[in-house]
Amino acid sequence: MELLEATIVVDDVDAFVETLAEIGEEYDCTIQAFDARYIAGREHVERARTLADRAIERGENVARDRSVEILLYAAGRRQINDALEMGLEAGDNEAVVLIDGQRESADEAGTVTALRERLELTAGQTLATEHADETLLREFFDIGAAELAATDASLAELVRERVALLDVEK
Repeated sequence: MELLEATIVVDDVDAFVETLAEIGEEYDCTIQAFDARYIAGREHVERARTLADRAIERGENVARDRSVEILLYAAGRRQINDALEMGLEAGDNEAVVLIDGQRESADEAGTVTALRERLELTAGQTLATEHADETLLREFFDIGAAELAATDASLAELVRERVALLDVEK
């Protein structure tokens, strides 16, 4: 699994999503782009991917597409329209892009190169730290001041808890 940080300019959201799907198919990888403000670190996306894969293996997935199932888990939502808030919008976006090949035939390095070239990514690098907007994260994941005060857990840990709780809420 690769996570890239990049500034991505999206002219047309549907065309952008189609381009991601084409590149993913060409390189046998799953690609999902997130608004970086909603990502509470690498472990957030790793956990979402793991739980999405488990749901798919068990036949409990909501989405037909693996990238959408990962988005659902990352958002802690079962409704695709609600989860799409974490996606990119038309215009300039600070993004985190997941690239994950499940099979030996997958070419993650080739996928990264193709993404950089076709989408003209700038400042692409591996995600190493949390880049989320704390206020936005707390609002999106419904984490109030009382909850934060009642625990020693970090905001990132509470977000990962919301991701894991999605299975319980099914």
